[in-house]
Amino acid sequence: MRRRIAALGATLVLPLAGLTALAAPAHAAGTLTATFSSQDNGSGWQGKYVVHNSGSTAASGWTLEFDLPAGATLTSNYYADVTVSGQHVTAKNAYYNGNVPAGGSTEPYSYWFTATGKAAAPTSCTINGDKCDGSPDVPPTAPGTPKATAVTAHSVALSWTAAQPGDHTVASYDVLSGTNTVATVTGTSATVTGLTPATNYTYTVRAKDTRGNIGPASQPLTVKTVDPSTDPTPPTAPGNLRSTGKTSYSVGLAWDKATDNVGVAAYDVYRGSTLAKSVGADTTTATVDGLSPATAYTFTVKARDTADNPSPASNAVKVTTDDVAGQGKQLKVGYFVQWGIYGRQYFVKNLDTSGAAAKLDVVNYAFENLDSKDLTCKAGVTKGTSTDPEDPDQGTDAGDADADYARPMSADQSVDGVADDGWGKLRGNLNQLKKLKAKYPKLKIVASIGGWTYSKFFSDAAATQAGREKLVKSCIDVWIKGNLPVYNGAGGPGTAAGIFDGFDIDWEWPGSEGHPGNHYGTQDKDNLTALLAEFRKQLDALGGEHKLLTAFTPADPAKIAAGWDLSRIFDSLDYADVQGYDFHGSGSDNSWEPNRTGDASNLYTDAQDPYSFHFSIENAIQAYLDAGVNPRKLAVGFPFYGRGWQGVTDGGAAGEWQAANGAAPGQFDTEAGVRGYNNLIASYPSMTVHHDEQSVSTFGYTGANGQWWSFDDAWSIGKKTAWIKSKGLLGGFVWEMSGDTSKGQLMTALDTGLK
Repeated sequence: MRRRIAALGATLVLPLAGLTALAAPAHAAGTLTATFSSQDNGSGWQGKYVVHNSGSTAASGWTLEFDLPAGATLTSNYYADVTVSGQHVTAKNAYYNGNVPAGGSTEPYSYWFTATGKAAAPTSCTINGDKCDGSPDVPPTAPGTPKATAVTAHSVALSWTAAQPGDHTVASYDVLSGTNTVATVTGTSATVTGLTPATNYTYTVRAKDTRGNIGPASQPLTVKTVDPSTDPTPPTAPGNLRSTGKTSYSVGLAWDKATDNVGVAAYDVYRGSTLAKSVGADTTTATVDGLSPATAYTFTVKARDTADNPSPASNAVKVTTDDVAGQGKQLKVGYFVQWGIYGRQYFVKNLDTSGAAAKLDVVNYAFENLDSKDLTCKAGVTKGTSTDPEDPDQGTDAGDADADYARPMSADQSVDGVADDGWGKLRGNLNQLKKLKAKYPKLKIVASIGGWTYSKFFSDAAATQAGREKLVKSCIDVWIKGNLPVYNGAGGPGTAAGIFDGFDIDWEWPGSEGHPGNHYGTQDKDNLTALLAEFRKQLDALGGEHKLLTAFTPADPAKIAAGWDLSRIFDSLDYADVQGYDFHGSGSDNSWEPNRTGDASNLYTDAQDPYSFHFSIENAIQAYLDAGVNPRKLAVGFPFYGRGWQGVTDGGAAGEWQAANGAAPGQFDTEAGVRGYNNLIASYPSMTVHHDEQSVSTFGYTGANGQWWSFDDAWSIGKKTAWIKSKGLLGGFVWEMSGDTSKGQLMTALDTGLK
C-alpha cells in the first residue's frame, strides 16, 4: 500500500536539543551527505535528517530515501514532501529548502518526522542515490566464467552465472574482448557478431549496478570461430512459413525446421530484403516488432549453419498489420489547445464533464514550439505571441510554461476536484492531463509540435541528420521522459513522465509558404521524411508500449506535392490527420478571401463553387488514396468552429458564394471571422441554418447584407461520418474541442456517426 503524507507548515519548529545521535548509515559520490538524530518523546519519537553540502558550489534539490525500523510507523512529516511505501520512505525537499549552500546545510529547515514504535536509526539511507554517510558503494561481484553456447564463423553466443549484487541491484552486464566492450545486456547471455572466421577470441564479463558501479571481471574464456572451409554445404530452406497473428505494430511468424549436414545454427527473418530478427536453431517462431499500422509487409526466413552458410529463402508471406483503431472500429481524435484555459475558459476538466474524454481515443495537446537558436523542443518559457498575424516573428520563441505545468488549477478547474497546492512540481494542464489519463486509462495523449505560428524553424531543424537527431532527442527528453525545465518552482527531472504517448507533427508547411516569415525550401520534402523516420527510430528505441507518431497533413494538392512524400512518410506515421476545413475564409486580418463567402469544410465539390480549384474533403482524401496510402491511415478533420463574413449579399443563394465585406466579428477581438460552434449558435440564435445536400455543407445566414457563417453541425457530421465509413477510412479528428457545447453536442454526433 502506498500512502502520501503532505509536508506540513514551514512555521512549525520543535526543539531538538538533547537529541540522541543514533547512526549515519550511507554514501555520496556527490557533495551531499545526511546525518540522522532522534529523540524519544514518551508517546513516540522524533527523527531528523540534516543535509550537508561539502562542495564548493550550492546544491539544488535533494531526495532522501531510507527504511524505517521494523514496527515503526510515521505519524507526521515536516519540511519535505514525503511518500511512504511499506517501511520505505522517500522525502523530497520542499520548495524552500532545496538549495543547500556550499559548506552549509538545510538547518534550520531540515526534514524531520514523528513516529511510533521502536526508536532506532533507519537503514539503507541514501541522498540523491548516494549513501548518506558519504562512503563508497559496494559494487557487484564478478559473474561466473562465461561459456560458449553456440559458435559460428562470425558469431559466438555466451552465457554466464549471475553476479551477486553489492549495495545496489545489478542492472546490466558488459561483455569485453580485451578492454573493448563488445556487448551490453540486461540478462546473463549475449551473442557477439561481426567476427572473423577461424579466429581465437577471449572474452570476460563484468556486472554494472543501477548506480553505474562496475564490478570485477569474470575469468576469461577463449573460443575459436568456425572455419567455413570445413563445411561448404548450406542448410535446406525452412518450409511452410506462415503468419500466426498480428497487431498494429507486430507480426507473428512460424515455419518448419530446416536440415543441415552439420547442424542449423540460427534462423534469419527478413522483412523484404532487411534482416528483421534472428533466432536460435531450436526456435521456429518469431515476432517481428516495430512495424507501422495498416501497412503491408513481405517476410521470408533463411536457415544458417555454423559455417554461416545461408539456406535458400523460405516461401514468402505477405501480411498487413492492423490499424490503430482495430478492425471494424473508427478512431476519434481531439485537439485540446493550451490557451483554451484563458478566454475560452475551457479546461481539461471540460473534456470529462462534456463526455468527450469517454468518447475520444487520442487527445492532441497543442502546441509546443521549437527554439529559434538551439533548434530543439522549447519548454520552460512563458512568452505570448504577438497580436499581428502578419508579424514574421509572431511565434518566435513563444510558449506558455505557466499553462503547461506551473499554473495552479483550482478545485473547480480540476479533473478530480482537488486543487493544485501551488508548490507541487507538476501543475497546470499537464497535471490535469495526467489526472484525465488516470480516469480514462485507454485514452492516449500526444504532444503536438508546431502549428500555424510555431512552424517557422522546422525547416532549419530538419536540414541535417545531426539536427534531426538533436531535435528528436530534445523532444523525447522534455515531453516523453518528462524532464521539464524548472519554472516558478514547477518542473524538474521526470516531472511529466508518463503523460504523453507520442507526438503529433504539425509542420505548416514543408516546402510551401505558411505563416509569414516561415523558413521553407525544396529540400523540406526529403528532410521531413527523414525527420519522421528519426522520430520513429528514437521512439521505438525507448521500448515499452508503442509510442504514437502522427502528423497534420494538408488538403491542398500543391502543398502535398511540395512537402509530403506520401510513398514514404507512412513508413513512420501511425496515421495522418488530413485537413478537412479552412477551405475558404476571410482571415482574421482580411488577408485571405474577404470579398466572397465560401464553404469552409464541404464534403463534396459544390456545383456553384466559382473558384478555379475546388476544395472538398473528397478531393483531399482522394489525393492520398491515388498515391497508394492505405485508407486506414487517414483521419478526416472536423471543425468545431465556424468561419464568417459580414456585409454579405443574398444573391438568391442565401449568401453562399456571394459578395462580402470582410470578416465578421469574431469570438475574440484578435480572431475576426472565427467563432466556436457553441459561441456562434448562442450569438446568433435567429440565424437561418441551411443544409446543402449536394455539397454536404452547413451554413448560416442572418439576412441580406448581414453575416454568413460556414460551420459543421450534427447534420453535416452525420453525413461525413457515414462517408468516412463507406470509404474505409480510419476515423475523424477535431479542431478544436473548446468549440463544442458544454454537453458535447458535436462530439456526441461524431461518436455516434463513427460507431
